Amino acid sequence: MATMQMKPVGFFKADPKNPRTSADEKDLDHLGDDMLARGVLVPLLAKPDGTIIDGWRRWLAAGRKGIKELPVIITDKPEHEIKGIQLATVFHRADLTGHEKWLACAELMGMNPGWQLKDLAEFLHLGAPAITKLLSPGKCSVAWQQALAAGRVGISDCYAASNLPEADQAALLTLKLSGASRDEIVHAGRKSRSGSTPAVKLSRVKIAMPQATVVISGNELSMAEVVDLLAETLKEARKAADHFDVKTWQSMMKDKAKSAR
Repeated sequence: MATMQMKPVGFFKADPKNPRTSADEKDLDHLGDDMLARGVLVPLLAKPDGTIIDGWRRWLAAGRKGIKELPVIITDKPEHEIKGIQLATVFHRADLTGHEKWLACAELMGMNPGWQLKDLAEFLHLGAPAITKLLSPGKCSVAWQQALAAGRVGISDCYAASNLPEADQAALLTLKLSGASRDEIVHAGRKSRSGSTPAVKLSRVKIAMPQATVVISGNELSMAEVVDLLAETLKEARKAADHFDVKTWQSMMKDKAKSAR
C-alpha cells in the first residue's frame, strides 16, 4: 500500500513524457512563496526512481525557493496506468470561476478590516495587479456581477467596466454580451474614460462578423444608438427563437417596425 514519505528535492526528476511541458516563472515564484508560507499541502506522486507523475510545478517551485524536502507518495503502478494518472490530473483539475475568486477575495478582505490590497496580495502570494482585477467586480453594477456569476463575462471584462462610473457600465455590458472580445471591451472602456469617443454618426452601419454581415440603417446613428438597437434586436430574437423560424421572425419584425411609425 502506497504511503506518504518525505524526500529531498534532489530525489525527484522530471518525466520526459509528461504532457505538461511549460511553466511560467512568475507563477512558479508565487507558488513557491505559498509553499514556504503554508507548507506543501498536496503531496507529489512519483515512481520509485523519483520520476514525477504529478507535482512537476511544485517541484520546480521548491527548487526556486530553496525548499529542501517534499512530501511524496511513491507508486509502482504500470506505465499505462501512470499515463492515465498524469492526464487525469490535468483534465480534471478544476479552477475556481472568476465569480468564486472574487467572492473569496472579498470575504478575506471582510474578515480582515485593517487589510489593504497589498496585504491580500501578500497573503495569497499574488501580484497587486492580479488582486486589483480579482476585486474589480465589487466596483461593477449588479448586472455585471450577475453576468460574471452566469459565466457570460470574465474578470478581465469586469476590470474594464470597473474603471467607469456605474451609469456608463450598461453600454459596455451590452457590447460584451453582443459578442465583443475582451480587447474590444478594454478599448471601449478606455475611450469612454477619456471621453475620446468620436461623435461620428452614420445612416448605414455594416458590421462584419465571422459567419455573416449585419447591416443597420437609420437616421444618423451614433455608436450608443447602434448598441441600443443591437441589444433590442438580440432581446427580440431570443424571445422568438423557441417559437419561430428566422424568415417568420423577419416578417414579424418588419410589421412591428411599420406599426411603430
